[in-house]
Amino acid sequence: MNLNLTEAVVASRCAKAGVSVSAIETLASGGTHLVCTTGDGAEQMRDVFKKNIIKGRVKRFAFAHLPSSDA
Repeated sequence: MNLNLTEAVVASRCAKAGVSVSAIETLASGGTHLVCTTGDGAEQMRDVFKKNIIKGRVKRFAFAHLPSSDA
């Protein structure tokens, strides 16, 4: 989900709720993109963040996958 809050606030509220985070990133357009580890956790956080969910498209930074160093 995309939220109009800082990454620090989002991470803190997830920790307080006991919801584990799979991925979290600052959005290029402002705010934070959050992916919870479980669907139940995501539902719980959607309720917590219901007033902060960004509707519509957002601008994200390009993802750069680093090659594995297991060669």
